[in-house]
Formats: sequence, structure tokens, C-alpha cells
Amino acid sequence: MGRIFGLYRRLVAIRIRAQMQDRSSFLLETLSTVLVSGVTFVTLALVIQRFEGIGGWSLGEIAFLYGLVEVSFGLMDMIFSGFDPRDFGNRVRLGTFDQMLLRPVDITLQVFSSEFIVRRLGRIAQGAVVLAVGLHLVEIEWTAAKVLYLPLVMLGQIAFFGSLFIIGSTITFWTVESIEVINIFTYGGAEMMSYPMHIYPDWLRRFFTYLLPAIFLNYYPALYFLNKPDPFGAPGWAAFLSPLVGAGMLALSLAIWRVGIWHYQSTGT
Repeated sequence: MGRIFGLYRRLVAIRIRAQMQDRSSFLLETLSTVLVSGVTFVTLALVIQRFEGIGGWSLGEIAFLYGLVEVSFGLMDMIFSGFDPRDFGNRVRLGTFDQMLLRPVDITLQVFSSEFIVRRLGRIAQGAVVLAVGLHLVEIEWTAAKVLYLPLVMLGQIAFFGSLFIIGSTITFWTVESIEVINIFTYGGAEMMSYPMHIYPDWLRRFFTYLLPAIFLNYYPALYFLNKPDPFGAPGWAAFLSPLVGAGMLALSLAIWRVGIWHYQSTGT
């Protein structure tokens, strides 16, 4: 395990150095991401303030939800960028994935380390600022359990969104081109999780509870941190399922990935 982690670290370091060759471009791209994402949230904040909240949640509480998802998704998008379905389909179509299979290094490790997009720091920074604003506006009764659980919630979300990237990339073994429906569950899922789940229609909430259990990743933990009542009457332990759901989804996606590798046939490019 130590050897694998060391190899991953060296490969990622090469990617980072390559991206930092043009530091002006890196800084401009990062800054533009911060500004665009910041304007989006400021616009949302003005709407929330005008209507005095969404579904009974205040601006600070929404900022807490929004910031938590933004930080987690930004970290995932940086770490799992090699599995981004939008780019992985090109890898399969152009035959560069076949080249990876010929190298004497684990294929999963190669894909993980093939991309590490540092400019995602812009989205992470913007999310951290929104999260800080949310923590400032709401009065959370911090306990040792809450302090320890917050990073676990982020890890659960990172694993969850990363698993969707892996599943989306695996599908391209058969479709070659990435399918847009995956973006509904990745980028669309992140957008949906930024708001209280009880504002959505019953059918959508059931889908993201029983089929794709996103409700346990941000909404129920937020109820726990903010000491808000659960409108659905779920048991108290539902708030602590985030890391388990994330780990379970990641394990499932890696199993699907291995099946895809086993059945992979080159495009012949």
C-alpha cells in the first residue's frame, strides 16, 4: 500500500509541476473560477434574502449546505479528474487507454494519477468562503462529535461523487462517447444537494433516498449540525450514514470498473 501511495504521489507531482509551468494562466483560471462561482452564490443569496429563506431555512443555513457541497465536489473534481466521463471517452476513442493497459502499473492507479487539475482550487476556495459565511451566520452548538464528524461528511461526499465519475467512465467502454445523463447525477446532484431536500417533489426525493442515496450525504448531516427537526421522521442514526454511503458507493463503483476492465474491447483506433 505504501509503495502504491508513493507512486501515486510522484505521478501527481509531475502533473502539478506541468500545470504550474505557466503560473499566470493558472492564477487567471483559478481567479475566474472564484469570481464566476462567487457571483452565482451572491445572486442566490440576494434571492434567498428577498424571500426570507427557502423552505424554512435561512440564508446562513443554505450557505452551510451550499459551501459544504462546493468544497467536497471541488476536492473530488480535482482528485478524480482522471475519471471525468467527459474526458475519459476521448481517451477510449483515441486509443490512449489501450496504451495504459500495456504499462506494468495498475490501471486504476494510472487513471487516478493521469489528471490532477489544480485550478479546481478556485471552486474549493469559493466553497470554503461560503461555508465560512454560513458558519458565521448560524449558531452551531459545537461538540467534539460534531467537530470530528464534519470532515467525515466531506469525505463521504467526495467518495460519493467520485464513484459517479468512475461509473460514468466505465460506461464509455461500451458507448465510447460519454453520456450526458451522468452529468445529471454529478453536477446536477451537487446542485440539488445544495438546498434542503424537503423542497423537492416526493418522487425526486424518493429517488435520491432509495435509489441514489444522496439525501444521507448532506441534508441529514446538516440537520444534525444545525439541530433542526427532521420533517420525514427518519431515525436519528440517518444523520451519521454519510461516510458509510460514500464508502459503499465507491466500493460499488470500483467493482463495476473492474467488470468494465475485464470486458473491455479496444475501439481499434
